Amino acid sequence: MKCRVCRGPAVIDVRRHNAAFCPDHFVTHCREQVRRAITDHHMIDPEHRIVVAVSGGKDSLALWDLLVGLDYQPDGVYLGLGIGEYSNDSLDHARAYATDRGVTLHEVDLAAEQGFTIPAAAAATHRAPCGACGLSKRHLLNRFALEHHYDTVATGHNLDDEAAVLLGNVLRWETEYLARQHPVLPATTGFARRIKPLVRLGERETAAYCVIRGIDYQVDECPMAAGNRHLHYKDVLNRLEQRSPGSKAAFFHGFLDHAHDRFADHPDGDDTGAHLGRCTECGAPTTTDVCAFCRLRHRATSRP
Repeated sequence: MKCRVCRGPAVIDVRRHNAAFCPDHFVTHCREQVRRAITDHHMIDPEHRIVVAVSGGKDSLALWDLLVGLDYQPDGVYLGLGIGEYSNDSLDHARAYATDRGVTLHEVDLAAEQGFTIPAAAAATHRAPCGACGLSKRHLLNRFALEHHYDTVATGHNLDDEAAVLLGNVLRWETEYLARQHPVLPATTGFARRIKPLVRLGERETAAYCVIRGIDYQVDECPMAAGNRHLHYKDVLNRLEQRSPGSKAAFFHGFLDHAHDRFADHPDGDDTGAHLGRCTECGAPTTTDVCAFCRLRHRATSRP
């Protein structure tokens, strides 16, 4: 197996591109895919202050490193969710990367600031923990960005993630979610701009990138993610990809090119920021008096 660029020994093949790469040219390939995503979707303006949501896993650390490699100057923010040793180990990896690369990592602790953890929230709501986790992360990231004057929040959602979410949304025809499934969610009143620069790279590529770049990341999956239906969608898509390389990219990017605008214009589509009031407790945009995050906090902190 030879590198497509230099014909030297290759270390990874990317079947959907029908190409293999040596270490140096694979790093170049990853940077080019992120650069294209940023350019094609107008993700970043030169004057933007960027903060990367850092979990300590391969995707978020690869994203942080790739943005630095493309001459952006992003900071990182880690959200401590209180998931036992998993959270402690994840924070250690995030701190190690920041120290090794000399970049700035902010830390937000859910238990210290809000009085509850994700396991406590899951127990209080009697629902799968991923819902409470996603709600909490969205709220805390948005609040952090606004309070610290960051223009853009970058998250490590990769091609595999987005294709799995899209499959779930299509199976249920979730028109509101389909309207918002895009690599860029513009800033609106009360909401920071959100971008997903990894949508042209899959999980296997981000893992290989970290290995080649010497980035030590949290290998273990979140112990509370078991049963998440998107894992099943990923498995289905992985089997399809094995038989037909490029299927995930064709599915997701085809949706962006040919269908997303149809859902954005739907009456149930994305009208983020419209007709929203302010939460009487935290001030976040909401359609009710008290936002969903504050209601979650009440339930999680009122348990005996």
